[in-house]
Amino acid sequence: MRNLLLLLLCCSTLAGFAQAERMQGKVVKDFGATYAVPVPDIATDTTTPFRVVFDIKSAPEDPEAINPYLATVARFLNMHVQAGKPKEQLLPVMVVHGNAAYGLLNDAAYQEKFGVNNPNLPLLEALHAENIPIILCGQTAAHRNISEARRYQEVQVALSSMTALIQYQNKGYALIPL
Repeated sequence: MRNLLLLLLCCSTLAGFAQAERMQGKVVKDFGATYAVPVPDIATDTTTPFRVVFDIKSAPEDPEAINPYLATVARFLNMHVQAGKPKEQLLPVMVVHGNAAYGLLNDAAYQEKFGVNNPNLPLLEALHAENIPIILCGQTAAHRNISEARRYQEVQVALSSMTALIQYQNKGYALIPL
């Protein structure tokens, strides 16, 4: 009997440490999987807009991998809608520069640079379908030869990432650096 109780105790303790299962998103279904947090200590405000500007500058070393920093925007949308926040209150903007800018190349330019199709394009299409602004630093674009003909067609260009970040923060957007 004692061994049975010990076994049950061990099993219940291990079950508490089991890895949670990721859920596909309700907004961006194929990207930005999240985890459920049953009762967070800090309640999610579902009454006011979340204006956020994502400062995305990094990219994975593997050119065949989706940039997880770009996917963070999908996760932001999915987890907040899952938590009960109305989608209309989620107002993210992406400002892309540095190595992350190559993820905005069209397939032909990405193929030329890396020898593979751009794995980020389906994610960018999904984010564009949700009306998420994708802003490219004009200084990065010029420095890295990311002309209009070489990039994903829905990208907007700012004078610089610094300019876009300042202007959005001046409009009340919170900065999330990635």
